[in-house]
Amino acid sequence: MDPTKSSTPPPPPVLGAPVGYPPGAYSPQPGAAAAAYAPQLYAPPAAAAAQQAAAAQQHLQMFWAEQYREIEATTDFKNHNLPLARIKKIMKADEDVRMIAAEAPVVFARACEMFILELTHRGWAHAEENKRRTLQKSDIAAAIARTEVFDFLVDIVPRDDAKDADAAAAAAAAAAAAGIPRPAAGVPATDPMAYYYVPQQ
Repeated sequence: MDPTKSSTPPPPPVLGAPVGYPPGAYSPQPGAAAAAYAPQLYAPPAAAAAQQAAAAQQHLQMFWAEQYREIEATTDFKNHNLPLARIKKIMKADEDVRMIAAEAPVVFARACEMFILELTHRGWAHAEENKRRTLQKSDIAAAIARTEVFDFLVDIVPRDDAKDADAAAAAAAAAAAAGIPRPAAGVPATDPMAYYYVPQQ
């Protein structure tokens, strides 16, 4: 019998223990393989929301960089996505406007196109936050509400109060069914002392 070989079997492998490779068979690049195969950790909802906001901000920055490149490269001013006659008609709706230079509707057409594109990007980010693939009026309203520059549109595109009222009514019905006490009559629901208020009899 060979003295270098023993009759006892090797110990069972331990989970998570490093595996011995022959020298030169495996030489990882520092950080490259670790980054490629790093496990995806659970991100809390706040971190996920921050990550989505950062991604949306990055998309907007790329959007504006692309718009700038497109403006710099534009040589054809004859074809437009929006009708110049309609833009000129809107401009003439102001009584103080007498004459309009030929370039003005072209500039307005491009500005309107960029406005619509940015509002669409911001609305799409809201739709993705809500895990939807369809852009809705509520997404546009949320984009307007979140962006200070669009404050002039708050009265034109109001938030969907009907849906909010239906959701609040459904939540109140669910709370009543669960036996959760409701505020006394005449007391606003936002009052923190509503459950301790006793109306006069």
